[in-house]
Amino acid sequence: MRETVVFLHGIWMTGIEMAVLRRRVQGCGYDCHQFCYHSVLRTPAQNAARLDAYLATLQADVVHLVAHSLGGIVLLHLFDEFPMQKPGRVLMLGSPISGSSLARQLDRYAITRPLLGRAGERGLLGDAPRWKGTRELGVIAGNRGIGIGMLVLGNIKPPHDGTVAVTETHTSDVTVHLQVPYSHFGMLFRPAVAHAVCAFLQTGDFAFEPGDGSKG
Repeated sequence: MRETVVFLHGIWMTGIEMAVLRRRVQGCGYDCHQFCYHSVLRTPAQNAARLDAYLATLQADVVHLVAHSLGGIVLLHLFDEFPMQKPGRVLMLGSPISGSSLARQLDRYAITRPLLGRAGERGLLGDAPRWKGTRELGVIAGNRGIGIGMLVLGNIKPPHDGTVAVTETHTSDVTVHLQVPYSHFGMLFRPAVAHAVCAFLQTGDFAFEPGDGSKG
């Protein structure tokens, strides 16, 4: 049985920043792919439609999905509009699935609103679809508060990863939830997080040992 993992990046990103995590997950025995999308020029719903078309091209029996930040909201739209997907687990890293307070602050001001582009439409502003998948949903949330949110606005409810509050990553639909001592961006580069990702893909649960001596 061939198992594939598809990675989704976050807002303003290209997927290159997920290369280290992809390589480590590949080392766990998975065939890994990166789905790239226009995070600001298209809505999460539009990107979900493109993702659905992309997933249909993969020759795999099981397709796991690992999304960072806004990528998790794209997955909410995917399973809302295109629920008939191949079996596999879904994992979100720092995804504000209940809405982003940082995004709402950016949306308040004309000078910063363009930074969100169309990512706020049924997305970061808090009106994304609820999780409707029938599969396991895991979430990893950072609680080391260093990131763009603190540098730009500095008004995110603690604990947070510098960009997304831990409470924004959690809903009653989440199967398992893990907090890690890293920042929103830094978690992508931590071996312990890659270990937790592989553990979830393999078992549906986390086997994480915090405190690997690194900082987010």
